[in-house]
Order: sequence, then structure tokens, then C-alpha cells
Amino acid sequence: MVTLSDVAKEANVSKMTVSRVINHPEQVTPELRALVEKAMAALNYHPNSIAQALVNNRTNVVKFVTLEDIDTTEPYYMNLLFGFARGLNKKQYAMQLVTDAKKIKNGRADGYLITGARSSDYDMFDQLDKPFVLFGENHRGFDFIDTDNQKGVRMATEYAMSRLYKHLIFIGIDVKEPFEYSREAGYINTLQQNQMIPQIYRIPNHSHAAQDLIHEHFKEFKMDTCFICASDRIAVGVERQLETEGAKVPDDYGVIGFDGVFLDQVANPKLTTVRQAIFDIGESLAEMLLQKIAQSGSPQGEILVEPTLVRRGSTR
Repeated sequence: MVTLSDVAKEANVSKMTVSRVINHPEQVTPELRALVEKAMAALNYHPNSIAQALVNNRTNVVKFVTLEDIDTTEPYYMNLLFGFARGLNKKQYAMQLVTDAKKIKNGRADGYLITGARSSDYDMFDQLDKPFVLFGENHRGFDFIDTDNQKGVRMATEYAMSRLYKHLIFIGIDVKEPFEYSREAGYINTLQQNQMIPQIYRIPNHSHAAQDLIHEHFKEFKMDTCFICASDRIAVGVERQLETEGAKVPDDYGVIGFDGVFLDQVANPKLTTVRQAIFDIGESLAEMLLQKIAQSGSPQGEILVEPTLVRRGSTR
């Protein structure tokens, strides 16, 4: 069985240095850490996660906290959760799911991933005594990872123009939150650069709300319109109601969604959408949180992940 002494000998360093690399990586230089990690890999040495937790007074448990109604976001959050779990597994960490904000502090944990946060929740985060990161843009300075929402909608808007739709309408989610502002900005900026006038509707993130909107205003929507939607859930509702109204998709009306997690594939026709790399984002969030825990809560900054545009039958 490979021991700490074996690793120290292979790396030509002291046992204390190896211990620091394993338990307190922030206390050693990147070069020294790389040297020891290379020796560990060469000898196939795996630190005892339970022993590490005891040394560092940690639980090796983090909480996945969702402050949003899962019923309206599935299967979106399932992809995020599985990606997050894969990232935790690399460091032998376990996860506890929390869906009630009032129970966020129940039990012990080393840190928190917080999803579905709204501006009204920010004061609660200031009371947390463990490191945390957010999934989602914020203007409070909290560490976060999110999709580049503005770029995603800009890509969608430019694509609609390239398909020669003459009228572009944005249907957003009626929340006053950074991610929605960014999506709207992607649309507005692109139209202004092309001397076009923005037209925006904001509705709850439900397909039936989108159907109601299309039904109520259908006579106002000119032929050759493309609806750029802030979510696939909204886009699915738009498609359904256009069909009910007897409109032809994609010839007369185009529809573009945002998310690219399952709903885009079951829509008829299948949705052109801005796909978020949700699984990869979940894994990156785990890496950011565990690094923040290892560094005793040091700031990690923000990361915007570039989305991709998936072209399908809802646009010509």
C-alpha cells in the first residue's frame, strides 16, 4: 500500500509538504503542488478523504440549495445537479439537496451551491457562515458561474435576421433579475445596431402564459415575425398557440427558445434554441466551491460560459 512517505520520496520533498498539498493546497506554491500531484499520480496514491476531513475539521458534505420551484424548471435542474455531483465525486465530496430556504443551515456542511436566487435573497446569504457560490448572475459581488445570457440572445437575434424574418419580438420572463436583463440587452442592443425598434413582452415562465399572450395579440403580429423567447418553456407555448391560430411555423412565424434541455426536442417542430452547457456548468460550480472551501472562503470571481445556437425546424 502506497504511503505518504512513498509520495514524499518520489517527489523529493518532506512528508509535511505532501500533507500540506493534500490538506492545505493554498499554503504551497503551484509549482510544488504540481510536483507532489505528479508523484501521487505516478504511484496511484489516493488520500483518505475521511482522514482529510478530520484533519481540516470538515464534513466533506456540501449543500445544493435551490430557491426556485423545481416543478417549473425540470428537467433543467436535473442536468445541473448531475453535473455538480460529478464534480464533487472527483474530491470524494457528498451532496445534500435543500429545497426550503428556511432549512439552509440545518445540519453541518462545508459550503453551499445556491441556485434560483433572487435579489430579495441576498441579505440571507450575508448571514451564511460557510463558503458559497451562486449559479446565476448577480450584481452583489457574490462568486458565480452562469451562461453568457447576453451573448446567447444576441446569437439568436442575429440568426433570426439571417433567416430574413422582418419583425423580431422578444418574450421575456417577468422577473427583475440580472439574467433576464442580460437576455433582454442581447436583443435590444442587436436591434439598435441594425436600426430596428425593439418590441418586448414579459410573462411568467409557463407555456400556458405564452399561449395566452399569442392568442390575445395574434392579430397584431405581422407575418414574417420571429419570436425570440427567454426560455424553451415559453417558446413551446408560442409554438402551440401559433399552430392553434392556424399560423405556419417556420414559414410565416419563427420561434427561438433558450435553454436546450429536453423541451426543445419534444416541441413540434423541434425548437431552434440557445443551448446552455448546464451539465458542464454544474461540474464547474463544484470545482469553484471546493476550491473556495480549500482556500478558506477566498473570492473566486465570476465565470460566463458561452452557449451554442442549435438550429432546428422552428426557424426557416
